[in-house]
Amino acid sequence: MLKKYLLPLVLTCCIYFNGFAQSPIQSRQYPQNFFRYPLDLPPSTAGSFGELRGAHFHSGLDFKTNQVTGYPVHAAYDGYVSRLRVQFGGFGHAIYITHPNGFTTVYGHVKTFSPAMEKLIKAEQYKQQSFEVDFKLDPLQLEVCQGDVIALSGNEGASAGPHLHFEIRDTQTEETINPQLFGLTIPDKVPPSITAIAIYHLDGSPFSEKTQRQFFAVKGRSGTYNLVKPQVINLTGQIGFGLAATDMTSVSPNHNGIYSCELKLDGRTVYTFAVERFAFDQTHAINAYIDYPELMRTHRWMQKCFILPGSKISLYPQSENRGLINFNDGRLHDVQYVVKDVAGNTSTLNLKIKAGLAQNNLPVVKAGGDLFHYDQRNEFGNDKVRVIIPPGNLYDDMLFTYKMLPKRPGAYSATHSIHNKYTPVHDSYELWIKPDSSIGKYADKAVLVSTDGAMAGGTYQDGFIKGNPHTFGDFFIKVDTVPPVVVPVNIKAGANLKAAKGIYFRIGDNLSGIKSYTGKIDGQWVLMEWDFKSKVLGFRFNDDIAPGKHIFELTVTDNKNNSKYFTASFTR
Repeated sequence: MLKKYLLPLVLTCCIYFNGFAQSPIQSRQYPQNFFRYPLDLPPSTAGSFGELRGAHFHSGLDFKTNQVTGYPVHAAYDGYVSRLRVQFGGFGHAIYITHPNGFTTVYGHVKTFSPAMEKLIKAEQYKQQSFEVDFKLDPLQLEVCQGDVIALSGNEGASAGPHLHFEIRDTQTEETINPQLFGLTIPDKVPPSITAIAIYHLDGSPFSEKTQRQFFAVKGRSGTYNLVKPQVINLTGQIGFGLAATDMTSVSPNHNGIYSCELKLDGRTVYTFAVERFAFDQTHAINAYIDYPELMRTHRWMQKCFILPGSKISLYPQSENRGLINFNDGRLHDVQYVVKDVAGNTSTLNLKIKAGLAQNNLPVVKAGGDLFHYDQRNEFGNDKVRVIIPPGNLYDDMLFTYKMLPKRPGAYSATHSIHNKYTPVHDSYELWIKPDSSIGKYADKAVLVSTDGAMAGGTYQDGFIKGNPHTFGDFFIKVDTVPPVVVPVNIKAGANLKAAKGIYFRIGDNLSGIKSYTGKIDGQWVLMEWDFKSKVLGFRFNDDIAPGKHIFELTVTDNKNNSKYFTASFTR
């Protein structure tokens, strides 16, 4: 068993910061004083649980490591290592520890694993002949105690800088839960900041880029906010509200996400959002929570205080009429935003709303084209293109639009405009495009590409090229017949590598992307590691490579099975 490291500073933090200014909004209570902080550093975070990220809610806490790597990472509680993962992007290197109290902790972006884990990972990599591995362990295979050093902190994978990504998950459901609800709190006496609000005129229509919006600048301090230009706002019909807000802690200047937001009408709560816990198959629903069209147009993160009917994420513990309010009684109303962080620090903003007179009926959506329903399978097609959207991939009904655009140079089809980029897709949909007759022998090399540069895959089937895009946009067919690029960094025929630490390459692909790479020395497979940030592929010399002359081989293959082969002799 590894030696425990428990510093008095960590124990002090656990005790002193275990309380909240107010109780946070949560559906259940979580065990306190079980888990310890994973680092022996004063707790400070660069990223909060549930904060807004590109296409997902952040699933844990990003603990700061003073912008360097190499700090000991400790097991947060007794348990066993249940899963180990090495990947090109994502967490890079990750450890999963299952605990007897029904929870699993996750440690991401670590630099190195404990010696026992390193041995298991290396054996699995050679067994699978793959740098990327993701495997589970038996409960008695590798046990740990609270405080054991399990790794050193790092910057591996898709990390923007050195830190430790830490999660607590429900072992049974695999939902990720806000670690601060377990008492792993961050010193925080700073209330959230509200920088703007939005008003959306829905009037019975689906939410889209065409929804009428009003934006209002906000000012305030110490938790009290007001409109920059105080006024009574006149509204009539079905209205949704939104806001732009961030949060800071007392120990970090980083602008993180809020914990909760309540919208009150005349003192009654009609909408609640709280980042308590969520499932990973729901996290793309961030695009239903934010004003996605506004993000696409202006890069501004507006958070809607109403729920789209197709959004199933569990971050909405309460709402009336999905948070939509009908202003049609001619009266003066009070609308209040109540925004909190997980420590209970609160910011409020109050509005005066003058409602218009009642309307007989809200407008009914009339389909001028194809009305797609969020809860149904939707199909569109002609002799050139087919679109199939499974149920659950739209967040609201939409009027689907399509048009065929001119053929682009080098394309093997016309360009097909599939709706527009302002409507998000939860997962993916089927897109079938008919290729030109000139595709011929290149059919198995065909891919679907958007004019934004995204590749949506592609297989030849029933005379079409079929792909699975994750966004709407303009798509066409290209063919990938070009093998990957392989550029040696420090090896050539006859190279003397006696003083080198390894053999290194830069690799890339022009279109379909790298599918696999295989390195061999003297005909035997060797472990090649591909770094996400530098994009350098390398083999680190070990004692298995004896002094003398050797033959190195590298084969890199893209997703359309175009391969590049490199070989050279070298001396150790």
